Amino acid sequence: MWESCGRLDKLEGMEEVLPPQTQHGAGFELTRVRQFTVFLENRVGRLQTLMLALEEVGHIAAIAIEESADSALVRVICADPDLGRDALRTAGFGFSESELLAVELPTKTRNPLVAICAALLAAEINIHYMYPLLSRPRGPAVVLYVDDPTLSAQLLIRKGFTLISENDLRM
Repeated sequence: MWESCGRLDKLEGMEEVLPPQTQHGAGFELTRVRQFTVFLENRVGRLQTLMLALEEVGHIAAIAIEESADSALVRVICADPDLGRDALRTAGFGFSESELLAVELPTKTRNPLVAICAALLAAEINIHYMYPLLSRPRGPAVVLYVDDPTLSAQLLIRKGFTLISENDLRM
């Protein structure tokens, strides 16, 4: 079905192996989506200010909030991460950026979350956290933060899962 199609590039005398591509993409789409982790003080209206800043530049594809007594970490995936990054900077929010995998949940699989966990467990890959995408035209999907995103992407594609690229989020 899918075989490794990474290519080698020469960058200042070093070889770089590119990550695998999406199964149904044109061969140039990366399998990862960018997530912003925003630090928020627990103050009235602060989350609304964040949502307004991000919604002005495009829709929010996913959000997860981890709250503590006096602060919160808000994990956000924007349909257009470049515009999202600019909006966060302009609004003065402190944030970090990381790459996650987005995986469609097949409707014909009885327990798709169990199947994802089993595929990654077989390779001893840890899932640090997972949360759902808000909307997908082809059905439900989740984003995963894992130990080894390249190997995880390869395993999931080989197991028949479809990965979602940033281009898919813009549609």
